[in-house]
Amino acid sequence: MRLAVAYDISENKIRTRVFKILERYGAWRQYSVFEIEISDIQRLQMEDEIKTVIKSGDKVRIYELYERCVGAITDLGEKQPEKRSNIVWCFHQPLLR
Repeated sequence: MRLAVAYDISENKIRTRVFKILERYGAWRQYSVFEIEISDIQRLQMEDEIKTVIKSGDKVRIYELYERCVGAITDLGEKQPEKRSNIVWCFHQPLLR
């Protein structure tokens, strides 16, 4: 499963803890954004870990990325490091059959 995870956390200590959790699962792409490739069970574990550290008012959003988006990546500006990930950005819904 391919995911993009974005977060908005105001407290430095909590933001650092969430960053470290996500870093164990995937690649840091931009400020407060990770790209991750994990199994369903790993996703549940990751979500449980995050839930234990965030507080009221913190926001974490998880997007599932689809295979058809692999060739659709566009990087503008400075290239991102290719660290532990081959994830690409695409937030399209899958085609309905």
